[in-house]
Amino acid sequence: MGNDLSTSLRPAIVLTILFAILLGILYPLAMTGIGQALFPFQANGSLVRDASGRVIGSAVVGQAFTSDRYFQTRPSAAGQGYDGLASSGSNLGPAAQALTDRVKPDVAKRQAEGITGPLPADLVTASGSGLDPDLSPEAALAQAPRIAAARGLPIERVRALVNQRTEGGAVLGAPHVNVLAINRALEALPR
Repeated sequence: MGNDLSTSLRPAIVLTILFAILLGILYPLAMTGIGQALFPFQANGSLVRDASGRVIGSAVVGQAFTSDRYFQTRPSAAGQGYDGLASSGSNLGPAAQALTDRVKPDVAKRQAEGITGPLPADLVTASGSGLDPDLSPEAALAQAPRIAAARGLPIERVRALVNQRTEGGAVLGAPHVNVLAINRALEALPR
């Protein structure tokens, strides 16, 4: 009987060690190597750098812009605002009173900024992850009058910038504007 146990246990232990090495070490190293070789920008976090090489953000993670001079992102459900460690959605349904209570101050804020009429939903609701870096073109265009006034620019120039920076929507996905990219383009506009 003792011999049967050791003959049965040995293959189980050997296979466990083999698969731990294969799937726990070799496979992750291979995938990391392939990612670094084929997609280094994405594999390293899609980091955006300024002219001096300093990291100023990521193209795929939103950040809070609060100044009237910039396009502002959608509200974040991630901790204290765009905290990647607290990424999560609110899990509130459209009929939830808690969602209504959370959205009301954002609606009032946007109306105080001078946005009239129906508000684009992404100006007052958080994304599923709470880290969305993009806005709909409608949400960006709704902010154009505030930005134009704060920067002393013609509103047509700000609207044209939104149209130039709108991506996607041709085949898959909805059209969107990356907030970090458009704010960098705002900074590059001649005054």
